[in-house]
Amino acid sequence: MAPKKNALKPVRNVSPKKSTPPDPGSLRGVADWKEAASWLRARGIEDVECITPDLAGVPRGKMMPSSKFTSNTSLALPSAIYRHTISGEYPAETDSFRYEPRDSDLKLTPDLSTLSVVPWETDPTAQVICDVVNADGGEVSYTPRNVLKRVLELYDRRGWKPIVAPEIEFYLVAKNDDPDYPLRPPKGRSGRSILGGQGYSIAGINEFDELIDDIYHFSEKQGLEIDTLIHEEGPAQLEINLRHGNPIELADQVFLFKRTIREAAMKHDIYATFMAKPMQGQPGSAMHIHQSVVRLDDGSNVFSNRDGSASKEFFHFIGGLQKYVPSALSMLAPYVNSYRRLTPDMSCPVNNAWGYDNRTTAFRVPVSDPQARRVENRLPSSDANPYLALAASLAAGLLGIMKEIEPTAPTEDSANEGSIDLPRGLLEAVALMEDEPAFEEVFGKEFIGLYAGVKRGEFETFMQVISPWEREFLLLNV
Repeated sequence: MAPKKNALKPVRNVSPKKSTPPDPGSLRGVADWKEAASWLRARGIEDVECITPDLAGVPRGKMMPSSKFTSNTSLALPSAIYRHTISGEYPAETDSFRYEPRDSDLKLTPDLSTLSVVPWETDPTAQVICDVVNADGGEVSYTPRNVLKRVLELYDRRGWKPIVAPEIEFYLVAKNDDPDYPLRPPKGRSGRSILGGQGYSIAGINEFDELIDDIYHFSEKQGLEIDTLIHEEGPAQLEINLRHGNPIELADQVFLFKRTIREAAMKHDIYATFMAKPMQGQPGSAMHIHQSVVRLDDGSNVFSNRDGSASKEFFHFIGGLQKYVPSALSMLAPYVNSYRRLTPDMSCPVNNAWGYDNRTTAFRVPVSDPQARRVENRLPSSDANPYLALAASLAAGLLGIMKEIEPTAPTEDSANEGSIDLPRGLLEAVALMEDEPAFEEVFGKEFIGLYAGVKRGEFETFMQVISPWEREFLLLNV
């Protein structure tokens, strides 16, 4: 969305028929296996999907009858699912990227606090997000949920807790089964394809009223709460904002929201895509992350002093984002396509600058009272794995506090024009991640080696594809 100084976002109330919000306790999560059995019986659940995110954030897992789910059945997945690319291939081994010769099993441990129904299934079905442990019950360090938990443990040791609020942009597009053809916007209720320039347009949202109602309905059934929904600048580009909260819970919600939105769109015979740059010449899709830190003992904001002024930790957090986020960019922009979004003059930051209420900077400080003081990271794209994007952003800020890194002066002018201060491509970003010694402490050496190997494998797969640009300009000219 193009920056507008001091502009308020008009939003659509996505729950006009409800006078009170749903009670998440009755819709989502139980305390123990006894409650889980009662919960499943009360809803007549026949099947349970046990899912966990892979490195790309794709749900992996197993489905089983509900009776088997509650009978202490051991659930396992091969470790190889964390070593293949988004196209399902396996990269070549390197010194830092190795295969487990036996491809031994990893165990799924259901997090019962995430138990919810799957509202788009015709048969009564439930889903639960699982953690991944090894045969001895120990955490597997390289799984996305555990990478984020590792970062949160570093905050916990200081008596702190991060608070986050993601904003997720996505496009609705007409069905297209031929990848050689460009994507195009779908037709709305008017019977016409919606055009660009619809930023914050209520009419643009109303073009897809029935689809949006289904998104809200599916979300409500799962105990997921949407804060606001707006139309963004691109044609049929929407943004959903989530309420602030615990990073693990919010990453879980983004993980489930992506699935929910895709299913709702399919019901209306269109696609929803979280590609960072699905259409040439149109704005990309971001996953902005609002971040603050509170003290565990009294809930006060670490970013604010008692007199309401900004604390030294606040400025060091920003300094850490400036120094370390460029080296962690492959976790925020994980695909070749992601870097097509990070280009000048496309309403996207291409820098590591920060500023007060300045949407052209990578790190924006919104106007707020002292208790709500926060920093918005505007670099992540919507294709990012939410667990890894949150881990990268929170780790960068914490490293800034730990190392007392001073930020630059705040930027008041437009900062998203001209030169690009970030890695220009995936391989450059991966190399920067591997070369940053501070990342071993916060992410773990095993994760870094595995992630870098998978990303390089994806790049090699991409290089096997001949693009229309090459056929257009090289076929008869060189």
